[in-house]
Amino acid sequence: MTDKATNADSNLKKLGLTSWLKLKLLGKEKQPSLIDTQFFNDLSTQETIGRYDIIEKLGQGRMGVVYLGVDPYIKRKVAIKIARPYQDYEEDEAQKYRARFFTEAQSAGRLTHPNIVAIYDAGMHQDFNYLAMEYINGSTLKNFCTKDTLLPINTVVEIIFAACRAIDYAHKKGVIHRDIKPSNMMLTKSGNVKITDFGIAHIQTDLSYTKGIIGSPCYMSPEQVKAKSANDKSDIFSLGCVLYELLTGNRAFAGDNHFAIMYKIANEDPVSILKIRPEIPPVLDKITRKALAKETHLRYQTAMDFAYELRVALRSLTDSVKKTKVEDVVDYVHQVSFFENFTRDQVKNILQSSNLIKVPKGKVLVSEGEVDDSFFIILSGKAVVKKAGKNIAMISRGECFGEMAYLAGDARAATVLAGTDCILLKISATLLERSTESVQLLFLKRFAMTLLTRLSQKK
Repeated sequence: MTDKATNADSNLKKLGLTSWLKLKLLGKEKQPSLIDTQFFNDLSTQETIGRYDIIEKLGQGRMGVVYLGVDPYIKRKVAIKIARPYQDYEEDEAQKYRARFFTEAQSAGRLTHPNIVAIYDAGMHQDFNYLAMEYINGSTLKNFCTKDTLLPINTVVEIIFAACRAIDYAHKKGVIHRDIKPSNMMLTKSGNVKITDFGIAHIQTDLSYTKGIIGSPCYMSPEQVKAKSANDKSDIFSLGCVLYELLTGNRAFAGDNHFAIMYKIANEDPVSILKIRPEIPPVLDKITRKALAKETHLRYQTAMDFAYELRVALRSLTDSVKKTKVEDVVDYVHQVSFFENFTRDQVKNILQSSNLIKVPKGKVLVSEGEVDDSFFIILSGKAVVKKAGKNIAMISRGECFGEMAYLAGDARAATVLAGTDCILLKISATLLERSTESVQLLFLKRFAMTLLTRLSQKK
């Protein structure tokens, strides 16, 4: 047996199979200490961090300790997360640790949303890293994930609906959370959900120091388990896991160790929530299954799509009136980038003279050579543009097609078919011409911007 094999065998016996496999998968050369005693000893003598007075310890996580503090200048309570690289880290490891810590400030710091914990300040105090953030007087959703602590079904749906809208906002700002789980979601005393801990979020940056499997095993998406790049659909999968757990009191993917869990995530579907709680409306089982689809193209394509279906389900739970449904649709369409410069009332008027249609994957939406004065805006999903039988483009949420036939009055120049299940807004040119000049002008501006974007992509 070679020395390398002997060392591997020795490590296996010392760490146990699960820890050894985790060590190999994560690609780390050594396991960090479970607790840095010196860190806590040094921190115990601190009465202030930066300009903040430390009041009491609130909790402890893998990246540090959280204290309740007070900003002495504006008398505001804050939560202060404090961390320090392990004492045995080399300098380059310590720099990577600090960079990862401050990723939370960079990612959450660019987000201003009522359902995302606000970051107020970040810095170094002596050799401690710290983040000062919004103090939430409440508890994490982890406290409502057992069968004897479950929240009412409609409350769960409202929570995940709000979380979906917050995550959709983050995605539009270029931030992927990558670690959504009950313990990273706070519920305030007033019942509002707040998403926290963007410590391993992915943002638009040249910094790249994270390798291997990222996230918490029970809530990872299949692509994260396979060490592939996480994307917005990964956060949707994790939200699906949280929804499942809040509804049933069981984890969607449970196992004796991390790798049993990861195998299930990659290869098995969870038990239907209806088998665990038959009283749950079937629509929520359908929604949960779609969010937990193994393949990304089968999941909700955006967190707002997920939110919309939850809102529809919530209406059936609360017996809301038809007016609420109309307002929900207006809000949903107004969120699409095509309509970002339209007022809400303008969108509402457009919807009154348009058709909202759902189409399955593979359906031909327009055909090359046909004559029609309608054009389409994609509200959800993706479509494939084909010319002479060849794929020439893929278009997605917020983009339009068919507008050139409307503008030029010519036959369709290409065929467009649904690349995924889609929700489309079909608008008749005849009806659009009856709209106000200001609305028509907004459409023409969007068409011009679309044309310029497509021309620039061909260069």
